[in-house]
Amino acid sequence: MRRTLTTALAATSLLVLAACGTSQPSADESDEPSPDSGPITLTDGAGRTVELPGPAEKVVSLEWQMTEDLLALGVDPVGVADVKGYSTWNTAESLPADTTDVGLRGEPNYDAIYQSDPDLVVLEVYGPDDAVVKRLEKYDVPVLAVLGADAKDPLAQLKETFTLIAQAVGKEGVAEDVLAELDQSIEDAKTAVADATPETTDFVYADAYAQGSTISIRPYGQGSLIGELGETIGLTNAWTGEVDPAYGLGSTDVEGIAQVGDVHLFYTGTESGTWLDKLSGNPVWEAAPFVTNDRFTPFPEGIWTFGGPRSAQQVVDAFVAGVA
Repeated sequence: MRRTLTTALAATSLLVLAACGTSQPSADESDEPSPDSGPITLTDGAGRTVELPGPAEKVVSLEWQMTEDLLALGVDPVGVADVKGYSTWNTAESLPADTTDVGLRGEPNYDAIYQSDPDLVVLEVYGPDDAVVKRLEKYDVPVLAVLGADAKDPLAQLKETFTLIAQAVGKEGVAEDVLAELDQSIEDAKTAVADATPETTDFVYADAYAQGSTISIRPYGQGSLIGELGETIGLTNAWTGEVDPAYGLGSTDVEGIAQVGDVHLFYTGTESGTWLDKLSGNPVWEAAPFVTNDRFTPFPEGIWTFGGPRSAQQVVDAFVAGVA
């Protein structure tokens, strides 16, 4: 699903906005992989056994969450899928300006990958017969396939993915520090929400896009990472509609979202409000309680809602700012 996100949301472009509290850790000598480190054996998200002669140093990332995770660990990828898209949609960690682009997520440029001479390619797996994994396996390129999401426990999955990547690059100590910072951010946000005593703690988060005169809205329901983060800090996700089993994403229209009642409606910040412009004068929209009570709030632009620990910190900060 995430590999088609850019197409589905082409009308909802984001600008880069630096966020507080997401600085990249500075690795000291103890954080650097030892040249004498022994072989590493991992079981990845596809159930595959991945054997590395030592911590991977030249890593290609084919998914933005994995790119963010590598950067948060202090590892600059030698190649990244859709560099421009990452820099637009994910501001949690900045890519070096000279990062090599290796094609699209889901449709990578294999020649560019091979020319990067990686000792590991990290990607998100989409099932046991993932075509990209199978093609890379035909060549002498180690592949670490990770699960980007699990609606059963999205926050635990985020941490598991981050830890797995850290093990592959020999940065377990850095990973522990980053995850501790995330946990502290969550605890601080819990306190801030409780102290703010908002009139309602019910919320819905959604993104949307326009296709002609039709507006499609995608609520993040139970099992979504952003929904889980909201509930973890003391809010209540009010979207109860059907969602997909991996990312907790639903689908509705203006009439459907207007029925959620008197909630805080958060949405993906946009450059120009393309879909919002089309709602001017719409009686259903303008009568919705979250509009009339001024509880309709954009997230800062550039927060990737499918990201790693650093993006998660941005999310909880945005929730607090919206309800406090």
